[in-house]
Amino acid sequence: MQAQGSDIYGSGLKINLNDEGSKYVRFLVWSQFWLKVTDNNPGTIVNNTPENTSTDIGIRRSRFLTYAQIAPRFIILSHWGINNQSYINGGVPGGSSSYGGYGPGKKPHLFLHDAYVEYTVISKKLYIGSGLHYWNGLSRLSQGSTLSFLTIDAPIFNWPLIETTDQFGRQIGMYAKGDLGKVEYHLALNKPFSSNSIASSLDMINYGAIAPSGDGVAVNAANNSWALQGYAAYQFWDKESNLLPFRVGTYLGTKKVLNIGAGFHYHPSATASSILGAESELVDIENHNINLFSADIFCDTPIGENGSAITLYGVYYNYDFGPDYLRNVGILNIAQTGGNTQPTIGTGEIFYAQAGYALPKMNKGMRLQPFGAYTYKNFEALNSSSGQFDLGMNLFLEGHHSKITLQYSTRPVYNADGNRNDDDPTKDQLTLQATVYL
Repeated sequence: MQAQGSDIYGSGLKINLNDEGSKYVRFLVWSQFWLKVTDNNPGTIVNNTPENTSTDIGIRRSRFLTYAQIAPRFIILSHWGINNQSYINGGVPGGSSSYGGYGPGKKPHLFLHDAYVEYTVISKKLYIGSGLHYWNGLSRLSQGSTLSFLTIDAPIFNWPLIETTDQFGRQIGMYAKGDLGKVEYHLALNKPFSSNSIASSLDMINYGAIAPSGDGVAVNAANNSWALQGYAAYQFWDKESNLLPFRVGTYLGTKKVLNIGAGFHYHPSATASSILGAESELVDIENHNINLFSADIFCDTPIGENGSAITLYGVYYNYDFGPDYLRNVGILNIAQTGGNTQPTIGTGEIFYAQAGYALPKMNKGMRLQPFGAYTYKNFEALNSSSGQFDLGMNLFLEGHHSKITLQYSTRPVYNADGNRNDDDPTKDQLTLQATVYL
């Protein structure tokens, strides 16, 4: 039996364990570095200093991944590394707040991203696995490969549980995957990580647990329930590999792909909100299920005969975390307050679309790919919706193995009362990224 195959990664560093190559170990190593200029949110403090504009450099990702087919029906995978290390944060957990060997930003700890085993039940049709895994439900972008994004990075709301009940987009559980004709599917039953944010019942409040803040606003709640998630896509043209969970962002015309997919994530009693009395005393706790749904379409195809190609992706998310649930997120944010954070995840609707055009190869195989993306967000907790865009260019030096990306991004700015900031309704950021992987 042969391995399930791969799409854009090539053979990489691969060691065959038998003459036929059916038993092997393979290694991938990659790093991404960011240099950015940020027009900061109002009131931003960086390193104890007010800053309207800040510049910094950081490690967005530095990862190691290995997987092996140790027997005809078994695969084992491990993936570890770091994320988001800058000169001021991302260092060793609990490190010193002052300079020194363990000062802020220094010596981050490696941690597991994936660690799972997989067994072939029926070749191509059914594989089952268990462990810490990335076989996420919801959308194609929820399983996006960090090596082949069209834009400089993911918009983050594609990972709606990021660092609450997951471990950087992963949960521990069991999954099933496979192909049924032209339909690729996967389904997972996971035990989400405990958020420990609040107690989820009034009984626990009475035993001294922390209560939700605010009247009727949902926040993450500690609970012991399982979560169910899944995703399926109909593949009209070429079939994509499902050896690994990482979905390709842009093929640069090496495949002709047109997929329509839909997914979900369900986690009962995962958030809670407080019910206050007439004198603002805590009367009761109301639990809420997390219900997340999405539908998306992906197209990547060569255009003409000169080697150019287009990539198109669109996704609609409908999120229900409970009333007025909202999270603000900023990628590689160096600020103590403010910085580049924005309303990112919450109860409401999100529409996201991106498009790219890969030009024909130039001298020495280099290639340019201009791209753009648009995001519409309408969150229940805010008094108005928002629209924002990203514009950029990929310069491929050696395909996805070596590329440089420049991206200009806008983001909405809201006040604490949920209204857009009249003086500064929009801020922006310019980011330069260098990516190399083996």
